[in-house]
Amino acid sequence: MTTFVRVVETGSFSAAARRLNVGQPAVSKTIAQLEARLQVSLLIRSTHGLTPTEAGQRYFERAKAAIQEADEAELAARGAGAGLSGCLRVSAATTFARLHVIPLLPRFLDQNADLEIDVILDDRVIDLVAEGVDVSLRMGTLPDSTAVARKLAVGARSVLASPAYLEKAGEPHGPADLADHQAVIYSQTPNIWSFRRDGAEASVSVQGRVRVSAAEGLRAAVLAGMGLTIASDWMFGPELARGEVRRVLQGWELPPIDLWAVFPAGRMASAKARAFADFVERSMADS
Repeated sequence: MTTFVRVVETGSFSAAARRLNVGQPAVSKTIAQLEARLQVSLLIRSTHGLTPTEAGQRYFERAKAAIQEADEAELAARGAGAGLSGCLRVSAATTFARLHVIPLLPRFLDQNADLEIDVILDDRVIDLVAEGVDVSLRMGTLPDSTAVARKLAVGARSVLASPAYLEKAGEPHGPADLADHQAVIYSQTPNIWSFRRDGAEASVSVQGRVRVSAAEGLRAAVLAGMGLTIASDWMFGPELARGEVRRVLQGWELPPIDLWAVFPAGRMASAKARAFADFVERSMADS
C-alpha cells in the first residue's frame, strides 16, 4: 500500500523509489504484484508519467486512509511526546504561503525531525482527495459545505495603494470617490466593493485597466503604482510596515477575511495535519 501511495503522490516509479529509499526495480515489481493480486490495472503509463485508473484512484484513497490510521495507532502507542514522521502534503495560496507559511517551516521541521513536507502552491481551490493533500490553508468563504474545516485566524482587509499612485491620483475620502480611481482588480473577487461606517453601508462598482488572476500579480501591480485595491493586510504586511503601501478610507470598515485549515472530506484528519494546523494557528496569533 505504501509503495503504491508513494507512486501516485510522486507520479513516477523513480521518484517513489527515492522517497522509499529502495531501487526502482523493487517499486515496479511491487506494483506489478499488487495489480496481479487485485486482478485490476491501477496505473496508466504514458510519456507524461503515471496516473491512477479509476480503480487505482479508489484504491489510493482507501490505502492512504489506512496508512494514516496505522500511523495514528503507532503514535498513540508511542505516546504524545513522539515526533511526527512521514510526508505531509499542504496546499496554500502562493502569496500567503510565501509570506506566512514557508518562513515558519524550519521551526516546524526542527520540532519533527522525521517529517517531510510537500507544499502545493496554487491560488485555485483544488480537490484535496484527488491531489492527495492532507491539509489546505484557504482564505475567505468556503464554497464546499461538505469540507471539514477549522478557522485559524481572522485578518483585516483594507483599501491599499502605493504613495506614488496617491500622489498622482489623489487620496479618496469616501467610497464614492473610488469611481474616479483606477482599481487593480483581482479576477477571483467581485469588482463591487462594500463598506460600512456607523451602521451605514455603501457599495461602489470600481473600474480598472488592470485585472489579474493571481495574488502575486495584484501585489506587483499595486507596488508599481497602477491603482488601488482591496486586500488583506496579510498580503501586504512587509510593505505596510515599510510604508511602501498605505491604507486609505480607514474610517470605513471592510468585512474581515478568515483563514481556514481544510481537511479532506470523508476521513479523519491525520495527526500530522492537525499538528500543522495547530502550529499555523499559534504562529498567526503571535504575528
